[in-house]
Amino acid sequence: MKTIKRTFAACLLLALVPSLIAASAADLRQLYHPIVKKVAGKYRIDPELVHIVIRAESNYDVFAISSAGAMGLMQLMPTTASQYGVKNVFDPAQNIEGGVRYLKDLVQLYKGQKDQTKLVLAAYNAGQEAVRKYKGVPPYPETKSYIAGIMRSYKKPTITTHSPLYKGYDASGKYLVTTDPSLIVVKKD
Repeated sequence: MKTIKRTFAACLLLALVPSLIAASAADLRQLYHPIVKKVAGKYRIDPELVHIVIRAESNYDVFAISSAGAMGLMQLMPTTASQYGVKNVFDPAQNIEGGVRYLKDLVQLYKGQKDQTKLVLAAYNAGQEAVRKYKGVPPYPETKSYIAGIMRSYKKPTITTHSPLYKGYDASGKYLVTTDPSLIVVKKD
């Protein structure tokens, strides 16, 4: 009887593991969403894209280190982190800021090109030099799989950098339409 109970308990635990992992990823997404929202808004990158890249890169593991040496949530290489002013790659705010700035630069670099989203993702994964060398998405299986995985969730062929508009009143009561949400004290319905 003890063996049956243990087997049942083990099977039940194994059945629940995917749910526990999914809940954990969702909780981590929610934990880092304020940072993602703020930084994505600052650099006018779709926050959903940032979340999808973080999930693909590190699954929200702030201390992730790849075999190639990429680190943190957005898996920044040391030279990229340094280039974007990231002093501590394991600080979520710094890492996300550096990763989003890099994404924005890639969006600008491939702006107007066919399959822009795929080129941005290929450069983020394999590097700009690989994209230049192959005049498009490099033939690396890892890069192709990376792009396909992200494109399953992010189906936009073009990444736009737009400025959201905020409407409301400033501290003096003047009505504003602005791209800077910090200027709005009272939102207009």
